[in-house]
Amino acid sequence: MRLEAITWDRLAEQLADRLAGAAPADGGAWPRVGFDGAPAVRPGDLAERVGQALRLRGRPSLVIGTEGFLRPASLRLEHGRRDAESYYSGWFDTGALWREVFGPLEPGGSGRVLPDLWDPATDRATRSPYVQLPPHGILLLHGPLLLRHWFPFDLTVHLLLSPGALRRRTPESDHWTLPAFERYEAETDPAVTADVLVRADDPRHPAWSG
Repeated sequence: MRLEAITWDRLAEQLADRLAGAAPADGGAWPRVGFDGAPAVRPGDLAERVGQALRLRGRPSLVIGTEGFLRPASLRLEHGRRDAESYYSGWFDTGALWREVFGPLEPGGSGRVLPDLWDPATDRATRSPYVQLPPHGILLLHGPLLLRHWFPFDLTVHLLLSPGALRRRTPESDHWTLPAFERYEAETDPAVTADVLVRADDPRHPAWSG
């Protein structure tokens, strides 16, 4: 796949241009966009940039991170604090994401979305208020391993790091998660599955598939 050099600001502008007139494929009122990438590549940063660019275009959006939907520690860490299999399949409360984020944005839904559910620092519910996403508002969801869950995204963006770059940019204390990303690449192939690919081995000089 041919990739073109781009700046992060220009990338956000291009994605916002693409989304400014977007309508969901299921006939609903709220397009849903996924920014998929390991924590080391900070997919939330791009999601925030796109959200800001959309607001300048008069298109409301809501940025949500899956880190706000972690499962309680008693479940998440049942097999230890460094179990790659648990990280891959049991850390994130996908049921809550379906119920509190995607469900309200289905055709005929209320648009009333919960922005987060669980605080991993306190291991307690966040008790955040619901947010009303207006019709034609866009959900910008970011997090790791997103494309293996069959979430109903209308556009997906995968931020790619080579194995070497992923290891270099992941804190040593989190290297135990690397086998989960190796498995993700083998089973899901997000670079091919995503609608838009962004290579970010050098954080100063990204490239994208256009």
